[in-house]
Amino acid sequence: MSRPFRFGVNLLTPAPAGEWRAKCRRAEELGYDVILVPDHLGMPAPFPALVAAAEATRRPRLGTFVLNAGFYNPALLAREVATTDALTGGRLELGLGTGYVPAEHESAGLPYGSPGERVDHLRHTVAELGRLLGSGELPQSRLRSTGGTPMPRATQSRVPLLIGANGDRMLRLTAEHADIAAFTGARPGSAPGSLEPLTAEELDERVARYRGLAAGRAQPAELNLLIQLVAVTDDPEPVLKPLLERQPQLTLDAALALPIVLAGPLEELVARVRAQRERFGFSYLTVLEPYMEAFAPVMERLRAESA
Repeated sequence: MSRPFRFGVNLLTPAPAGEWRAKCRRAEELGYDVILVPDHLGMPAPFPALVAAAEATRRPRLGTFVLNAGFYNPALLAREVATTDALTGGRLELGLGTGYVPAEHESAGLPYGSPGERVDHLRHTVAELGRLLGSGELPQSRLRSTGGTPMPRATQSRVPLLIGANGDRMLRLTAEHADIAAFTGARPGSAPGSLEPLTAEELDERVARYRGLAAGRAQPAELNLLIQLVAVTDDPEPVLKPLLERQPQLTLDAALALPIVLAGPLEELVARVRAQRERFGFSYLTVLEPYMEAFAPVMERLRAESA
């Protein structure tokens, strides 16, 4: 039986306090289940942005999509996670990835490393977060012994873990540890920090690889897909023109067939989302902030059908 749909929006643009809270409230009004924040330099800092989102809303879950593990020391990250989960009333979902933009690490004065080194660091981070958050070994025990004020513990007994993955080692890590397996629908491009979209057939292979690695799980993970473009339109060609210019190997028909693209009439998009859940298992879809309003009628129609 298919999982019920969940829908998230990834808020990318920094804003003053009032404007930030207003767009979080708008996401809630539109019916989004999860308000997400990415982890790129020049975009909002994830944890304070999520605390502000919690203050402005009541229902949505709140998540990182996804943290660049190379930016963080695991012990310090555990403190951020525990505090944020406490301050958001147990609404946090923690998304982690290796990072894919070398220039961001250079700007931050941090090593980027090889793909293997980045996966190793993420694996270590996941293990340390499990130990520190799951065993109560955060530094509050030492603060108590010296008379200090203990830091908040996470409200949830387990903060749900999302891992964004595509390569084999990352899919194995996801299969072993993640509550939510997030597929980017893209691979690193030839230019540093760029991505190239996967075809439906290529994504089939990646999902099948994940399912094989996750075959022994007691509880199946929720599968997520990040949708890169949404347009409800009878004429998708003008909307897709920038994508075709960035990805000259694609024809218009090939672009329309990409799993990460939703462009066309409303009924067609609704049917496409249902079909992708049946084909790939994607019940949790994330859209980018510029498409928050455009995706709302698709989301509304899907919910009405399942009511």
